Amino acid sequence: MKALILAGGVILLCLRVFSQSDLLETRSVVPEPCMDPFYHGVASGDPMKDRVIIWTRVTPADENQNPVVVGWKVATDTAMSDIVQSGSLITTYERDYTVKIDVTGLQPDQWYYYEFYAYGKRSIQGRTRTTPLEDTYKDSLRFAVVSCANFEAGFFNVYASLADRKDIDAVLCLGDYYYEYATGGYSPNPAAGRVVEPLHEIVTLDDYRMRHSIYRLDKDLRRLHQLFPWFCIWDDHESANDAWMGGAENHNSGEGDWIARKEASKKAYFEWLPIRDNDQEGQYEIYRTASYGVLVDIMLLDTRLTGRSEQVSWGSSQLNNANRSMLGTAQKNWFLNELSTSTAIYKLVAQQVMMAPLTAFGIPVNMDQWDGYPTERSQILNHVFYNGIQNFVVLTGDIHTAWTMEIPIGASRAGVEFVTPSVTSPGMDLGSGVGESVIMAANSHIKWCNLNRKGYMIVDVNQNRVQSDWYFVNTIDAADAAAVWATSYYANQGSTQLHATNSIAFARPDIFSDVPQHCPRIVVEEEEPEPEEPGLAVQEVQKDIIVIGMYPNPVSTILNIHFSNLETDEMTMEILDETGRNVFKETFICQQGSWIKQINTTDFAPGKYTLFIHDEGNPVLKRNFVKY
Repeated sequence: MKALILAGGVILLCLRVFSQSDLLETRSVVPEPCMDPFYHGVASGDPMKDRVIIWTRVTPADENQNPVVVGWKVATDTAMSDIVQSGSLITTYERDYTVKIDVTGLQPDQWYYYEFYAYGKRSIQGRTRTTPLEDTYKDSLRFAVVSCANFEAGFFNVYASLADRKDIDAVLCLGDYYYEYATGGYSPNPAAGRVVEPLHEIVTLDDYRMRHSIYRLDKDLRRLHQLFPWFCIWDDHESANDAWMGGAENHNSGEGDWIARKEASKKAYFEWLPIRDNDQEGQYEIYRTASYGVLVDIMLLDTRLTGRSEQVSWGSSQLNNANRSMLGTAQKNWFLNELSTSTAIYKLVAQQVMMAPLTAFGIPVNMDQWDGYPTERSQILNHVFYNGIQNFVVLTGDIHTAWTMEIPIGASRAGVEFVTPSVTSPGMDLGSGVGESVIMAANSHIKWCNLNRKGYMIVDVNQNRVQSDWYFVNTIDAADAAAVWATSYYANQGSTQLHATNSIAFARPDIFSDVPQHCPRIVVEEEEPEPEEPGLAVQEVQKDIIVIGMYPNPVSTILNIHFSNLETDEMTMEILDETGRNVFKETFICQQGSWIKQINTTDFAPGKYTLFIHDEGNPVLKRNFVKY
C-alpha cells in the first residue's frame, strides 16, 4: 500500500462487510499527500476593513485527544516575506482540530496571503482580501454567488470554473453547502460515482463533522476556498430538509431531539467554515452585515433556524396569521433597521429562499419560500417601498434553478431579485423551454428563468447599475471546469426595472492578484521561517498512512474510523487492549478512495486501546482510543 489516510474528526467507510463481494467503486475524493497534515486545505471569510477570518483543520498525529499547536502568518506577498501578522494557538478534539483566527490590524481593500504550520509542515497558502473603508467609493465590486451542492449528484465543476477566474472580490454561499441525506438518499448520479460519508443520514455532531470533512476533501471546493474570502449562510440541508425553528420535514422522533440536532449542526458549521464567531458563545447566529464602502452593504439573513415558523399548506387558515414569521422578531427588527440606516448605494440582501412570488394559476408553487409567509414579506417590502429605500437587491439560492425578477408590491416594484442555479442539485426539467415560457406567462414580474442547468452568478455592482451574469457548466457527470455565459440582466441605479444585455460585466484592474499554488510552497533551508515559530521545521517525507479522524473518542458503542486509501490494496485492522491482548482483527481488500470503517466496541471492556493498520503484514499506522 503506497498511502492510506485516516483522521480524527471525520469519517469515510471502506467496505461495510469487508469481503471480496463488497468492493466498492473508487471514491471521487482522495486527500492529496502534499497537504499533510492540512488535508482539508485553508479558507478565509467574513472580511472587514481591518480584519478577516482565516481557517484550516490539522489532522492530528495521534488519536489520544492531545492538543495540537498550530502557527500562522499573514503577509502581503506570496513569498511570505512581508509578514504583517502572526501567532499560534492550540486546537483540540473538542473543536474537531479546526483552527479559526480573526486576524486584525490589516489594511483596507488589500489582498493578503496566509499559511499555517504544524508538525514541522506548512499548509497550502491561502489568499484573501479585506473590504474598503466606509467612505471609499469603489469603481465596481464583483461577487460570485453559489448554492446547493449535493455531493452525490455530480462533480463540483461550478467551483472549478470559479477557481479558474481571477475577477471576483468574494464568494457568497447562500446555503445548502452540503446535504444531510444518507448515501443514495437524494439524486445520486451513477455517472459521477460520488459517495458521501458517513453513509447514513447525519444526525449527531460527529456525523455533521464527518460530512463537512468529506466535502472539504473535494479538490474544487478546497481550491475555491483557498483563493477567495467567502460569506456563508446556511439553508435547510446543513441541518435537515425544510427546517424551521422547531423541527424539519426530514426529522422524526427516532432521530432524537430536534433542538439537540439543530445545535449540533450549527456547532459543526461554525467549526468547519470561515465564519466569525458570535460575541455570545454558543448562540451561532448567522445574520450580519458586511460593508463594502459607499457602494455596497451586504445583509446576510437566516430564513431557517433563528425564527421561522412551521410551514403551512396553501389555503391554511394560518397562512396570513400575523404571528407567523420567516425571520423572527429580533432578526426582522435588526434587518429593517439595517435597511433604514445603511448609507451604501446598493443594499444586497443575501438570503436563502425566493422572495418574489411564484404562482401557477394564482396559487403559490412553494410554501417553503416567502410565498408561505406573506404577512412578513409585506412588512419588509412596505418598509422598503414607503421609506424610499432604493437599490434593494435580493440574492437567492435554494430552488436549484436560475431566475431574474422584479419584486412586486401592489402595482409597483420594491427591488430586483437574482436567483443562482445549483452547483449540482437537480432542477425542474420540464422540456426545452416550455416550462420557462409557461412560468413567465403566468408571472409578469419574472423576466427570465432556466429550470435545469447548473452554474453560478457573477453579480457586478458599479456606480451606475447592478448586473448579474449567469454562467452554466457543461456537465456534472465528469470533471470539467468549462462554463459558458447564459444571459445577463441589469437594473440602473435608482430603478427597479430589469433590462437584458448581451454585454457581460468586466472587472476593474486592481482586482487581479497573484494566485497561490495547489500544494504548499517549497522553501529552501536558508529561507525557512525562524525556529521559534510554532510547529514549523523542514518538511518530512510523506508518510504512508495519515489518520483523518476517529469518532467518537472516547467511544461507547460504534467507533468510526475515517481514512483514505490512495491505492487499492489488502489491509488488516487489529485492536489491542492495554495488556496487549488482541480484541479485534479483520483483513480485507480496500479500494482507492476515502472511507469510514465502523467497529462495534460494545463488548470491549472500559479502558485504553490501540488500533493498528497493517499493509502486507507490516504495521504502518498506530492510533489510540478510549472505551468507556
